[in-house]
Amino acid sequence: MDGVNRFSDPLDQARAAAHAAGEYAGQESFMGAGEIRLLAGRAGITAATSVLDLCCGSAGPGLLIARELGPIYFGVDRDPRSIEVARERARGLRCRFQVATVPPLPDGRFDVVLLLETMLAFADKRPLVAAIADALAPGGRFAFTLEEGAPLTDAERAQMPGADTVWPIPLDAMRHLLAAAGLDVRWQHDYTALHRDTAEALVRSYAEAAPAIAAEIGDAGLERLLASHRMWARWLAGGRIRKLAMVAEKGCS
Repeated sequence: MDGVNRFSDPLDQARAAAHAAGEYAGQESFMGAGEIRLLAGRAGITAATSVLDLCCGSAGPGLLIARELGPIYFGVDRDPRSIEVARERARGLRCRFQVATVPPLPDGRFDVVLLLETMLAFADKRPLVAAIADALAPGGRFAFTLEEGAPLTDAERAQMPGADTVWPIPLDAMRHLLAAAGLDVRWQHDYTALHRDTAEALVRSYAEAAPAIAAEIGDAGLERLLASHRMWARWLAGGRIRKLAMVAEKGCS
């Protein structure tokens, strides 16, 4: 999926314009297609791999992985409209989807659990990490992205739209949660600088497409979108938040 013309609505077109050529795959985040491919490779995803994609949204990253690597893919999200879009986009692929809020996780064991750009939304990450560890087969991998940093201050919460879904965590605290659940970090990469550039590009792209986006989501929605992305750009530029990609492995015992 490359090029603006593959995406019809104004938000999709603005996101595609903000990413480098070939880097937009329908994701609603700062990740690019190259990052998604690298994380999938580090997680060992192949055609023989069973993958559970949590909080998949409309499954842009998950479907990129499904198309290119052909795993047994299962996407879960609480938003029925997003799952409807994902199902439509997944026609002909070995994919299934379910509307559900996590945790709990669907029954079964999986080789890989994905959680992309959504760890931030969980205020209490302990039950989520424990449920993910339980869902992994021995030797399974948890591949995820992390917004790393101290909890928001009251002043920051007052400024950030949707602050009830913005819960960063220090890296040592995240590693402690993983270890307590029997997950050992095998790979980690810092994408802060790249995501700062992407956040800034998205701000510019959204501002340029403001009338069309406002017609779709309303003036208030556009204001929230711009305000949140401007704050993310500042945080990433100033080191308030770091963006990391990680893979943690469950022991075989």
